[in-house]
Amino acid sequence: MPLLFTRPPDAPPETLDEYRAAGGYEALSKARSSDPEDLIRLVEVSGLLGRGGGGFPAARKWRAVRQAPGDEKYVIANGAEHEPGSRKDGYLITGYPHRVIEGLALAALATGARRAFLYLAEDVDDALRSASRALDDAAPLLADLEVRLVRAPGTYVAGEETAALSVIEGGGPWPRPKPPLPVQAGLRGRPTLVNNVETLAMVAAIGRVGLEAWGRGVMLCTLDDSFARPGVHEVPLGTTLRTLVHEIGGGTRGGRPVKAILPALSSAFLPASALDVPMTHDEVRAAGSTLGSAGVSVIEEGSCVVERALEIARFFQLAQCGQCPPCGMVTSNAAMIVAMLHKGTPVGDHGQLMAQLAAFANRGNCHLPAMAVAPLQSAVTLFPADFEAHARTGRCPE
Repeated sequence: MPLLFTRPPDAPPETLDEYRAAGGYEALSKARSSDPEDLIRLVEVSGLLGRGGGGFPAARKWRAVRQAPGDEKYVIANGAEHEPGSRKDGYLITGYPHRVIEGLALAALATGARRAFLYLAEDVDDALRSASRALDDAAPLLADLEVRLVRAPGTYVAGEETAALSVIEGGGPWPRPKPPLPVQAGLRGRPTLVNNVETLAMVAAIGRVGLEAWGRGVMLCTLDDSFARPGVHEVPLGTTLRTLVHEIGGGTRGGRPVKAILPALSSAFLPASALDVPMTHDEVRAAGSTLGSAGVSVIEEGSCVVERALEIARFFQLAQCGQCPPCGMVTSNAAMIVAMLHKGTPVGDHGQLMAQLAAFANRGNCHLPAMAVAPLQSAVTLFPADFEAHARTGRCPE
């Protein structure tokens, strides 16, 4: 499949004329004269999974909203990205806003929604300007679809899909208990589709290039500064982690061999022996981790796994919204355990302590506590010598 996202990082946003010259908005025009179920089937056959981190089949969400009773339905394009290490949402909205808007319009058409929202992080100014300009330019092509741009608070939890509902309704960024799911009772109690902006951009791509050219599809990966070539990269699904690290990312920043791979901040660590695992949701899950939002990090030999675990633990401790006591308990205790180990204070069986925290990790309104524990528990399991050395001496093993 030809690459879809080829503009240099410093290029101006793709204009409406440029996008239409490449076939943009043709899929939307064709879909208006077709049965909405045909569009849902197209997404289903493509195998497209959500790109917000969960990897849920996109067509299943679409069909659930389509079939839900009631005439008032909504679609939300979620671009409220605040996970450290992931920059793909801002990259897409800044450089390719019309692809997201066309995908959003296709989703609205398929589900029967007449109102849609573009929900973007308030602190990404370039993306907000690009989106606002593109919405103005595309308005004549969107027929009777009303699209409103909403600024999301600059917090990690604001990107959770039910927190987005709360913000759009005028409240704070607080996740809601589930059930009901948004597809059943979302915005203002009505059936609501919430898709990540990359998911919707890929829908527009499938409609434009067709299933044969789409093949297994592509995804956007953000490689952080642990790579020699950091940045947002388009990667065909099924590419091995080895290819991602060494050919696309240029290897580790320090040039040393890989010790561990973190597919996303909220994923479990994988050892270097997993480098030949293909990057698909199923195969990464079978290896013991998840693709998440594909904000990929590596730890090279000679670097401290405990130090990285402490950074992650402290991030999630600060990221939790304070609404659910189990989340506060899990994230605070996890950060405390790793901090004590890091400075050389023994805490007993730290592996068992992490396992006990994991038992409480699914008791809040969202998945944040489970996401906080996954990288820490895997680090303790995969690299026990590092944690044991730190518990004794406050340093990594010699």
